[in-house]
Amino acid sequence: MANRARIYQPPKTAMQSGHAGTHEWLLEFAPNEARRLDPLMGWTSSADTEAQVRLHFPTREAAMAYAEKHALAYDLELPRVNRFRPKIYAENFRYGRAENWTH
Repeated sequence: MANRARIYQPPKTAMQSGHAGTHEWLLEFAPNEARRLDPLMGWTSSADTEAQVRLHFPTREAAMAYAEKHALAYDLELPRVNRFRPKIYAENFRYGRAENWTH
């Protein structure tokens, strides 16, 4: 059975303002079988142990090399480039600004 992997760079969470932990690349395996609901406890379970594996790599090329070495088909997701616009506090008091100053 051919495994499929996903290579991506994780985005920052909404609960943090910094970019810690977002510079490495992750390789995750796609699930091979559907999850089952345990009738007694209500837990979700699966016999697929590869779905629990998450491999960390310092670069995209290292993750791709690992997948090619182990003959894994993979989907590469490139990160979205964020444009940073610095905000200047003095713009709040600029003469001729379009919005009303409500303070």
